[in-house]
Amino acid sequence: MTYCPPSFDLIDPVLLSIPEIFGIGPFPIRWYALAYIAGLFGGLFWMMRLVSRGALWGTTVKTQVAPYSRAFVDDLVLWVMLGVIGGGRLGHVLFYNTSMIWEDPVRVFTGITQGGMSFHGGLIGVTLAMVFAARAHGAPILRVADAVAAATPIGLFLGRLANFINGELWGRPAPELPWAMQFTGDPDCLLRHPSQLYEAFLEGWVLFTILTVLIYRFRALSRPGYVTGVFLAGYGLFRALVELVREPDRQMPEALQGYVTMGMLLCIPMIATGAYLIWRACNRPDAGQA
Repeated sequence: MTYCPPSFDLIDPVLLSIPEIFGIGPFPIRWYALAYIAGLFGGLFWMMRLVSRGALWGTTVKTQVAPYSRAFVDDLVLWVMLGVIGGGRLGHVLFYNTSMIWEDPVRVFTGITQGGMSFHGGLIGVTLAMVFAARAHGAPILRVADAVAAATPIGLFLGRLANFINGELWGRPAPELPWAMQFTGDPDCLLRHPSQLYEAFLEGWVLFTILTVLIYRFRALSRPGYVTGVFLAGYGLFRALVELVREPDRQMPEALQGYVTMGMLLCIPMIATGAYLIWRACNRPDAGQA
């Protein structure tokens, strides 16, 4: 790995390391792993808060109750956690680093604590987890997805900050910008866009704010699928926008390099699905009763 002196106060990706015990170890505790843990607990707290406010979910007095219990949310978060980790890691390998499967198959699993997670893979994993949990408990899937979507920007915000601390997923060269940065591992040692921070702001803070305003000001949870649709379309648009200044994917076919990135391609179905869910939620006459 090429070492470039970082142009910001470097935060060690390893918070602390537990020393070797009985010949086993040491055990590094990384900011990246802590970001995922904090994101899951932050998401659990926010979902519990939404479920405890039944008036957010219905349009009439009779329907002012959450469609599932806090106990269901506890079970759901466990399945979501497995979906995020399993889907995120497999998505990274399949979408961005396929050669790892035959070149270093062990690292498919052991390299997870050092980075290398795909949001789109995690999205697929979480979707499967939600479907399984909803069917097992008889909960309406769109209502489940709406609560998960409302909480997901919390994890995205923390995850992108962890990407920044890891010095990975940096942006394209931008030496003219006063906030451009160098990142350890960049073979060219160029000043680049801190695209991780752009994504933390847009996919995390901005998207969370939009969803929260829609939920509390415009009663978006009373229309099943609406919050999910806004999340999918919003994330897809924000991610595609940041991809314009993010370092392009090297594994893309040469004919496409310089025009689109893998992130952009994966966002297209997200935006289309989000737009459909928004349209569906706004045109269902029984939206508040579903």
